[in-house]
Amino acid sequence: MSFTRRILMAGSALLMGIAGAAAQAYPNKPITMIVPFAAGGPTDVIARIVGEHMSRTLGQTVVIENVAGAGGTTGITRASRAAPDGYTIMMGHMGTHGAAPGLYPNLAYKPQTDFTPIGLAAGTPIVIVTRKDLPVKDLKEFIDYAKKNEKTINQAHAGSGSVSHITCVLLNEMLKINPTPIPYQGTGPALNDLVSGKVDYMCDQIVSVQGQVAGGGVRGLAIATTARSPSLPNVPTTMEAGLSLFQVSAWNAVFAPKDIPAEAATKLRDALVKAVTDPATKAKLEGLGGVVPDAAGASPEALARLVRTENDRWVPLLQSRVKQ
Repeated sequence: MSFTRRILMAGSALLMGIAGAAAQAYPNKPITMIVPFAAGGPTDVIARIVGEHMSRTLGQTVVIENVAGAGGTTGITRASRAAPDGYTIMMGHMGTHGAAPGLYPNLAYKPQTDFTPIGLAAGTPIVIVTRKDLPVKDLKEFIDYAKKNEKTINQAHAGSGSVSHITCVLLNEMLKINPTPIPYQGTGPALNDLVSGKVDYMCDQIVSVQGQVAGGGVRGLAIATTARSPSLPNVPTTMEAGLSLFQVSAWNAVFAPKDIPAEAATKLRDALVKAVTDPATKAKLEGLGGVVPDAAGASPEALARLVRTENDRWVPLLQSRVKQ
């Protein structure tokens, strides 16, 4: 073999090795984050804030794809069936990964075993809100009113499986009332009718109702946390208002399909932790009323525990009550 040919073969092998290493490096193309709800909703807003920072860390664009339907389970089902290569991830939440098994007996995925947990992005506390002219001024008066007017009072929600549906199921169970449910195709239409006085009350994420509560469009009775929210400082906690057991947060978290490569899982986890601990990103999330985890709270292990405890909490409740 000639010297020249040996040089060419060596050069070719070197180039192939470099190309192979480059092909294996993660990530080397954009990553799709499936959001299982319509654009502009609370989960979508959180996904876009977190995804933008993750893009900078990963060196690749995180593209948001909205796939709405069936309380978020349509998008999550699609994401769970994606290639487990780290290039399709999803922003799940309390409904899709905590409560869904209690609402959908034939759910196409198992929240505890069919995903790689990446980490928690932000919690969004639930606020109990009423139309502004409902004749009550606080949560205690609302409870008395709801029990006395159970046959006529109605409750709006954003559709079966939505956060506003699930969380008010818990509230109604605690209060032992069965109001008339008024389902809508999303939080926006439900909140619009609450503002106009067509419905009486609803439960929803602080991200959705903050503006209307602050502006006086609806009345905020209580926030389901142990401490008041800086974004709604005048709204008492449920502990202050006399319903201490009603503690609910519609958490949002990043998951990937099961069995993605360890390198991809590690890089996605690190990018998420950097996002939620970045002061500017954290300020954006907290400005919406979100509760942002620390590095330990955003870990895959913490998220896996959260999914287990949320399944234990929601599934028996939802299976025992008539779907509303």
